[in-house]
Amino acid sequence: MPKHSETRALPYSAAQMFDLVADVDRYDEFLPWIQATRVLGREANVVTAELVVGFKMVRERFTSRVTLDRPSRIHVDYISGPLRYLKNDWVFRDTPKGCEIDFTVDFEFRNFLFERLAGAFFGEAFRRMVASFEARARAVYGVPGGAIPASG
Repeated sequence: MPKHSETRALPYSAAQMFDLVADVDRYDEFLPWIQATRVLGREANVVTAELVVGFKMVRERFTSRVTLDRPSRIHVDYISGPLRYLKNDWVFRDTPKGCEIDFTVDFEFRNFLFERLAGAFFGEAFRRMVASFEARARAVYGVPGGAIPASG
């Protein structure tokens, strides 16, 4: 599976974006293909979570350990599920106009069919995921420079 790396500049603080990405409990509310989330355990800076991911006829469950180094880094370790491996890192840096986020993900399915399907949609899937985090930031924190988000 190809590795995907992306750097984005956003008009929110590193702490705000860190909190949004760290809120694994709510991924099923705004991320495409995440059908359910369940936090299995929490320690000081580690969350163990199970996600159910679905796309068309495919539905899979996987568990990961999310290490939180607030407000600068989130690292995801794969525990179990349909993958051979998963490497995922988020790095957040404050800038004069907000923050810069470096996102890296690399994974491989055990199942050849899933691997082929994922490969066909890999780029689009991650573009949609990043756009979903940006939309979530606007909904939670408002439009930079004024608008207040709707409550709810």
